[in-house]
Amino acid sequence: MEPRIERPRIGLTMGDPAGVGPELLLRALADPCVQEQARLILFGDWNVLELCARTTGLAMPEMSRTSLEQLPHDVNELEESPVMVDLPRLDLESFQPAHLSAACGQASYEFIQTAIDGALEGKLEAITTAPINKEALRLAGIHYPGHTEMFADRDPSQRWCMMQYSSEITCTFVTVHVGYQAVPQLLTTARILDTIELTAEAMLRIRRKSPKIAVCGLNPHAGEHGLFGNGEEENIIIPAIQAAQAKGLDVEGPLPPDTAFLPWKRKAVDAFVCMYHDQGHIPVKALAFDSAVNTTLGLSLIRTSVDHGTAFDIAWKGEARPHSLFSAIGLAAQLARSSH
Repeated sequence: MEPRIERPRIGLTMGDPAGVGPELLLRALADPCVQEQARLILFGDWNVLELCARTTGLAMPEMSRTSLEQLPHDVNELEESPVMVDLPRLDLESFQPAHLSAACGQASYEFIQTAIDGALEGKLEAITTAPINKEALRLAGIHYPGHTEMFADRDPSQRWCMMQYSSEITCTFVTVHVGYQAVPQLLTTARILDTIELTAEAMLRIRRKSPKIAVCGLNPHAGEHGLFGNGEEENIIIPAIQAAQAKGLDVEGPLPPDTAFLPWKRKAVDAFVCMYHDQGHIPVKALAFDSAVNTTLGLSLIRTSVDHGTAFDIAWKGEARPHSLFSAIGLAAQLARSSH
């Protein structure tokens, strides 16, 4: 058995440089509680981070610069202070904070891909990502709809799903970044069963007890026995729930989505399996915007993220609250420790 890692190496990506990511990284580097949980290895542009520190008045910490090639495999060879894998991708003369640009989309993509390289090479125990901007990615010609799909594309696992985790409410998603019209065609019994099983595995790992899982219906009133929709509940969702129950999992549903998240139900349920993005994101962000963590289940890599966007309206003003990032780092460290 491998020795327990008390302070796992967590790769922390800058996200879109024009967004709130750089200032969130500075706040993480300045927080002693975050430093106690993990050895942070930043992936981003050093010059951008320095500029953000000068612009916002936040402290630029003492840390060394390196490349991925020079980053040691042996954790004992890693210095105690934070380290930055410097990826100079932006021309500061043309760089505009809080503005959409292809250059920032391309840079954010390269930060992520380099961090994934580091994890696949065994130089990181986990990755935590600051927010990226999907429009900036598209301007750069990168057509991934989000972090989740980028990580899934680099991982050999055939089963994965997104989880939004918090102590208040936790949701996982059968489909994620697709339009509503596409959702029914993407729902299959196998995909829903995979999501239920991945949810159960993750909650057991995080909370160390067998979880109670509720599955939401797709249609109003969970279809109301075929009155609404095209039989998705009867033909697709219910068979997945029955298959999960046959495997010994504590699963109920399909629940009507409009009453699934009531307070008494949240107290009785560890996690909700949702059929599409907003079905779960709306209650999560209403109840736990500052503390929820986005993580991708089923991957061989541990990956967590903030549960918010690039926030150009407040970016580079030093106003962004770091609580979601701190929670994401904490969950990544917890998962990394439990895997060893």
